[in-house]
Amino acid sequence: MSLVTGIMVGGIYALVALGWVLIYKCSGVLNLAMGELTLIGAYVTYAFHQIGVPFFFAVLLTLLVGIILGFLTERIFLDRLIGEPILTVIMVTVGLSFFFKGAAQFIWGSDTRVFTPPVFSIKPLKVGYLLISPVYLWSFVLAIILLLVFVAFFKYTRWGLSMQATADDETAALSLGVSARFVYAAAWAIAFMSAGVGGALLGNINGINISVSYLGLLVLPAVVLGGLNSVPGAIVGGILIGLLQNFAGTYLDQFFPGGVKEIAPFVFMVIFLLFKPYGLWGWERIERV
Repeated sequence: MSLVTGIMVGGIYALVALGWVLIYKCSGVLNLAMGELTLIGAYVTYAFHQIGVPFFFAVLLTLLVGIILGFLTERIFLDRLIGEPILTVIMVTVGLSFFFKGAAQFIWGSDTRVFTPPVFSIKPLKVGYLLISPVYLWSFVLAIILLLVFVAFFKYTRWGLSMQATADDETAALSLGVSARFVYAAAWAIAFMSAGVGGALLGNINGINISVSYLGLLVLPAVVLGGLNSVPGAIVGGILIGLLQNFAGTYLDQFFPGGVKEIAPFVFMVIFLLFKPYGLWGWERIERV
């Protein structure tokens, strides 16, 4: 049971991890506001659902809102920082995390919200010898569909190829007429989309409150494990961290009570970095002096 649940939750983590990877891959910036992007997506989907929009269409509207917020965030706060030191941009993302969290609390408050009526049935589905909660199953299916859509976007569309070209060699991409400003804005838009839908799915499982932002941050070990600039690594890393978290909760909580499943991914990340600093598929940068 822990194996199946871990894989399904890991699929949602992979969707959020994609947002981390995209921004880092295109700009070299570690976006420390990803948890708050996840939180906003959860609340936006909840708001649409509460006014009567079916959950599936609420998710589609959240994707649209994510595009708008992503472009606005990049244009207002980050566009003028292109070419500035990376640390400066990272600190701006820290400021954005507090801004988004404060805005969410101001609009929706700090009470836990749940989707009413429930989106998914509470009656477990029997698959062979396994009993699977519908919320985990359908959240996993939706996460995988969106991951496939994003992967196809990067592989087959002109915009997606432009983003990959900029990530691989910004100077060469600029010489070919690719707009770096557009690429960075698109990366933030897609990060908002993927993190937002991930937040909506996590909100269905755990309810929505300010802690959803911490669940978004929990995805960081998945990003590090797969490699900060690897899209396939984000998918594999998300599933592996989902498995690790659920196994830790099942087998270690009885010996170390007090939230070991939240700590285990970060402990594993620290140990993993000692032996594989660039992740499983990250680029190894070699500097010659």
